[in-house]
Amino acid sequence: MKLQSCLCSILLSFTTIFLLLSLPHSVSANQSNHVGFLQCLSFRLNDSNIISKVIHTPNDSSFSSVLSSSIQNPRFSTPGTPKPVLILTPVQPSHVQSAVICARRFGIHIRTRSGGHDYEGLSYAAHKPFVTLDLTNLRSITIDVDNRSVWVQTGATIGELYYELGKRNRTLAFPAGVCPTVGVGGHFSGGGYGTLLRKHGLAADHVIDARVVDSRGRVLERREMGEDFFWAIRGGGGSSFCVVLSWKIELVDVPSTVTVFNVTKFEEQSALKIIHRWQFVSDKVCDDLFVRVMLQRYKNMVRASFPGLYLGSVKSLLELVNREFPELGLEENDCQEMSWIESVVWFAELGDVPIDALGKRTRALLAFKAKSDFVQEPMPETVISKMWRRLQEPEAELAQLIFTPFGGRMSEIAEYETPFPHREGNMYEIQYLNYWRGGEEEKEKYMRWLERVYDEMSEFVARSPRGAYINLRDLDLGMYVGSKRSKYEEGKSWGVKYFKNNFERLVRVKTSVDPFDFFCDEQSIPPFSSVDVNLKESSVMRVQDFVSEK
Repeated sequence: MKLQSCLCSILLSFTTIFLLLSLPHSVSANQSNHVGFLQCLSFRLNDSNIISKVIHTPNDSSFSSVLSSSIQNPRFSTPGTPKPVLILTPVQPSHVQSAVICARRFGIHIRTRSGGHDYEGLSYAAHKPFVTLDLTNLRSITIDVDNRSVWVQTGATIGELYYELGKRNRTLAFPAGVCPTVGVGGHFSGGGYGTLLRKHGLAADHVIDARVVDSRGRVLERREMGEDFFWAIRGGGGSSFCVVLSWKIELVDVPSTVTVFNVTKFEEQSALKIIHRWQFVSDKVCDDLFVRVMLQRYKNMVRASFPGLYLGSVKSLLELVNREFPELGLEENDCQEMSWIESVVWFAELGDVPIDALGKRTRALLAFKAKSDFVQEPMPETVISKMWRRLQEPEAELAQLIFTPFGGRMSEIAEYETPFPHREGNMYEIQYLNYWRGGEEEKEKYMRWLERVYDEMSEFVARSPRGAYINLRDLDLGMYVGSKRSKYEEGKSWGVKYFKNNFERLVRVKTSVDPFDFFCDEQSIPPFSSVDVNLKESSVMRVQDFVSEK
C-alpha cells in the first residue's frame, strides 16, 4: 500500500508539472497563484486519470473543442476574444467544490458555464485572467413521477429535461423556454419563461430546492442555505452567489391533447391591425392560450407571425379565438393537435422529428446582439408601423422582434416573491434581436441598427426604471469599470433595471453569503462595502462570522 501511495504521489507530481508547463506565458505575472491553484486542485482530485479529464490547458488538444462546444454566440468566438487560462470540466460535484476551494485560496477568478447561452458571453469570456468551470458533464436527470418532481443537474439543457420527461409521462410538463440547447443552470437562475408562462409562471417559480457550492466551498441545500439565499438564486442570477450544482423542480399538469397554431401575414396594414388588437387581448384572455408575435424578414419581405399554444382541443380553441380575438383570422387548417412534448419540438422549429431531437446539442451559427423591454400600455399603430419599416432596412436582414404576452399566472405572483419583478402591470415583453454573418468588421452596423430601434421605443415601454430581463443580458445597460463610485453604486444603475426594488435585497444577500465578491462578473450583484451607507447591521455580523471561520 505504501509503495502504491508513493507511486500515486509521484504520478500526481509529474501530472501537475506537466500542467504547469502547459500554461501560457501570459500568466507568468501570476505564476505563483496559478501554480498553487493547480497543485491544490491536482492533489484534491488525487487521480491522474480524473485530472486529465477535468483540467484542460491551452496546449491540450482538447482545449479548443471544449471551449467552443458551448459557445452559443459566435460574437465571442473571434481571435480577439479573451480565452480562459484553464478550462475545468468536473465529472462529479466534489470536483466543483475542490475548484471553488482552491480558486478562493489562491485568488483565481472563475466563470461558470452551463449551456453557454449568456447573451454577452460572460460565462466563457472575461477581460482578466480567469478559469472557466464548464458543467457540461453534470447533466443527470432524476424524475419522480409519483411526487411530480425532478432533480436536474445544471449541466443539462432544457431540451434534455423535456426529452426525459416526455419519455416518462405525457401529461406532466415544466414551464421553461423554447430553445432546447439552453442550459438549466443559467435559465432557471434568471427566471426562465416559455409557452406555459401565462398558465404556470416562470421556471424559477417552480424550483423547490437546490444544491449549490457557496464561496466557502460548502455544499448546501435549501435548508442549510436559508430562505434568503434560496430566494436570490431563483431569478437573481445564480452565478453572483454560488455555483448551482442541481435544481429540484416541481412539475405541472398539462392535458393529453394541446393545440399549436401559426398565422402569418405579409401585408403591412393587415398585420398592424392584428398586432394592435393583440395588445388588448393577449394578456387578458384565458390563460390556457399563449399567442406570441414575431416580426422578421422573409424573402425580402417583412413577415408577421402569430405562433401559439392552447391547452386544449382545436374545437375549443377556435371557439375561444372567434369570441375573444376574431381579428387573428384563425382557421382550422392553421392548427395541429398533439401532445405537449410534441408541441415543444414544434416551437423549437426542429421539424417533423421524434422527441429525442430535443436532447441533441447544437451550436449557434450566427453572431447576435439582443435587448429587452416591458410594455405596460398598448402602443399606437404608428409605432408598430415604424418597427415594420425599420425591418425593411438593409441592416435588418436577419433581425427579429419578439413580443411575448404576460398576464395570467404572471400577474398573480407578487414582484417580490422571486427576484424577477416584471409581473402584474406588464402586458408583454419585447425582445429585440439582430443577427449577422461575418466578423468584427461587420458587427457594428448591425448593433447600431438595434440601438436605434431600442432608442426609438423609449417612450412606449416601462419607465422609472426602464426594465430589462437578466436572461437577455445587455452590457449596454452598464458594467463595472472601476470608477470612484463604490461597486454598489455602479451596479445599482443597471441592477434596478433587471430587478427593480429587489436589487437591494439581492445586495444584502450577496453581502451575507459572498462578502468578498468571489463570484463576480461585469454585471454581477455587488456586496455592500464599508463606504456604503446602506450597509445593514446583519450583513456586517455575517461578514465577521465569515472572517472568523477563515
